[in-house]
Amino acid sequence: MSSDITFSIIKPDAMGREDEGKILTRITEAGFRIAALKMIHLTLQQAREFYAVHHDKPFYPGLVEFMSSGPVIAMVLRHENAVEEFRNLIGNTDPEKAEKGTIRADFATTIQRNAVHGSDSPENALREAAFFFSSLEIF
Repeated sequence: MSSDITFSIIKPDAMGREDEGKILTRITEAGFRIAALKMIHLTLQQAREFYAVHHDKPFYPGLVEFMSSGPVIAMVLRHENAVEEFRNLIGNTDPEKAEKGTIRADFATTIQRNAVHGSDSPENALREAAFFFSSLEIF
């Protein structure tokens, strides 16, 4: 794996509205190839571990509670310049600031319930992918 991968999660808010099919379609239509995918309901402890990098931020308790509130879809995506291209596709974390036509502009409701997670660097993409998938599960 290298800079051609990124990691994403379709979050509980989008899953609860049954937007996952539309979001997956948008991702594949944008030229991303799904290299790994699974649906999982994170425990509170798993959410704490995954988001440990934010443990000292004020939003951390709410984030881990939200991310363990329902099922999510975790996925590894392949594309040239995957992290940058995916962040362009999903848009700003705040749907009010997200560019029209991005996933967050179309599916997020608030900055806290913003439909999808996308890695912010190639290094984090590798770390995040390894949290959910073994090397045998990524194609």
